[in-house]
Amino acid sequence: MTPQVITGRAVLLDSIRHHRRQLVTASVLLCGHQGGEALVPVLVGVVIDRAVGTGDTASLLFWLAVLGLDFLLLSLCYRFGARKAWQADVRADQRMRHAVADRVLHPGGGAEAGRLPGALTSIAVADAKRVGVLNFVLPLGVAGLAALVVATVSLLWISLPLGLLILLGSPPLLYVVHLLGKPLERRSGPEQERAAQASGVAADLVAGVRVLKGIGAEPAAVRRYTATSRDALGATLRATGAQARYSGSVLAVNGLFLALVALVGGRLAAEGSITVGGLVSAVGLAQFLLGPLEIFGYVNARFAQARASAARIAEVRSAAPAVTGGRDVLPADGPGRLTLRGLRSTAGQDPVDLDIAAGETVGLVADPATATGLLAVLGREQEPAAGTVELDGIDLTRVAPAAARAAVLVATHDARLFSGTVLDNIRAGLPPDTGGDVAERAMRAAQADQVAEALPDGEHTEIAEQGSSLSGGQRQRVALARALAVGAATRAPVLVLHDPTTAVDTVTEARIAAGLRAIRGGRTTLVLTSSPALLATVDRVVVLDGARRAEGSHAELLRADAGYRELVLS
Repeated sequence: MTPQVITGRAVLLDSIRHHRRQLVTASVLLCGHQGGEALVPVLVGVVIDRAVGTGDTASLLFWLAVLGLDFLLLSLCYRFGARKAWQADVRADQRMRHAVADRVLHPGGGAEAGRLPGALTSIAVADAKRVGVLNFVLPLGVAGLAALVVATVSLLWISLPLGLLILLGSPPLLYVVHLLGKPLERRSGPEQERAAQASGVAADLVAGVRVLKGIGAEPAAVRRYTATSRDALGATLRATGAQARYSGSVLAVNGLFLALVALVGGRLAAEGSITVGGLVSAVGLAQFLLGPLEIFGYVNARFAQARASAARIAEVRSAAPAVTGGRDVLPADGPGRLTLRGLRSTAGQDPVDLDIAAGETVGLVADPATATGLLAVLGREQEPAAGTVELDGIDLTRVAPAAARAAVLVATHDARLFSGTVLDNIRAGLPPDTGGDVAERAMRAAQADQVAEALPDGEHTEIAEQGSSLSGGQRQRVALARALAVGAATRAPVLVLHDPTTAVDTVTEARIAAGLRAIRGGRTTLVLTSSPALLATVDRVVVLDGARRAEGSHAELLRADAGYRELVLS
């Protein structure tokens, strides 16, 4: 994936261009509505001058009919114009959410770097909505301009001085409104950033609530969220204050301008320069103009917020990928020979050299930093700092990340479960046509069938989000069953497991070790663990403890290597 630099301006323009048909239709219809609204005081003035003032009943009925027709047209135009604008709004919102989600879920990764899950959710939801709203307010702004044009032409027809006053006074007024919106734009970005951070911290704390309670860290967690929430509240109050000052200032400026229009119109009527109907029309148009001028303020405020949100969306979509790939293709149903040469996940790490034969099950005992780094590289979550990883002689960095992950399945220690049934979680990731026996065999191997037997509705029991309704050992067994099922169904050449049994009892662990050996027979498996039960069933154990390296069977290493005994038996 080549990084694509996207600007906030490009995000806004793309959203507008993609829905231009709906926007043009909505703008035309809403212009009809605003034009019809502007004609109402003009028609009322005509009724006064040509019917009421003359006592002509026929003329009165005719102009009242024209006025009624105007109301009918403006009502229909608003109804269908607002519908089109709303459709453009929600579809733009949906499309923007998809764009953010596509980038976050891209096989190359990288979008999540430096951002909590809650912050990404805020960008995909709140910021996408603010950008989408732009497609609703844009036709309103166009319609406001149309109303201003109709009102200006009408006032020029009624009185040249009044028309010139509107014509010459509107551009400076719009510029002042634009300047008043600048502080709001500056504060919208920090407001969304702080809110996203608070949301991310809250989600993080909720996900780890059991751990926090177990170690008695609730006060520290409360202090952390309180501080983050206070920052978010401060940013929100500043943004709200800017919004309030902006709205009040716009209302005051508009009011002064309209008061000037009414004053000039009143003096012209007193001098006899315009008729009584003309005065009524002029005052009515002056009052009507308050609506379009308020629309301009509303549109400008939404533009300011949309620009800030678009910049945040652009940052996510422009994020550099964590990993890249090439065009090399792995052989279909390859044997699964895994080779690591001089591999370093970080610059200061000792190099790792490892050969795993096709179909071999290897246990790897390594320090936490080495294990975590190996998992990230093998799972194609990060590029190696040095060295290579080859599968059947092909460098994985030269393969598309999705294809590499499909060939080397990595099941991490902290695998997440989803809301749904136990069986839904185990079958997640399986091809649609996979038979039920695959999930059953995986459940037996991982002892997840015992988990199902202990639940009210068996494998069809609904579990809470992230598996919070299960114990730690139950979650581990369900997650392991899912990894085994996916590996069996897709016939992935290599499966990498990281401490899959740390939360289960010794007897269950021994059964899982035997089940793992049986279900993975003939397929390459790498188990990063220090569990004696698992290490006793593998073909070979490799120890990586800093610069020290040892290799052999579990029994041989227990007899001959005191350091190994300390690592796995302590």
